[in-house]
Amino acid sequence: MTPEQFKMAKAALSVNNLEIAEQTGLHRNTLGRLDKGDGKASTVQLVRLTLEAQGVQFLDAGQTAAGPGVALKVAK
Repeated sequence: MTPEQFKMAKAALSVNNLEIAEQTGLHRNTLGRLDKGDGKASTVQLVRLTLEAQGVQFLDAGQTAAGPGVALKVAK
């Protein structure tokens, strides 16, 4: 999960770091580090699973979504 994906997922669910902190048991400062691309792999995985349980689908380049959503086109 990239920082961009994390921010897009929060926007799609209309949640903020405090709400995710309550759902995961993580400190909101830990989630702030994820916004910047920092954080342990285990933390990223926990947050990703939490967001996926709420309906977020994370895609790699070239994948398509199973439903409506948004994607970020990388400028070359």
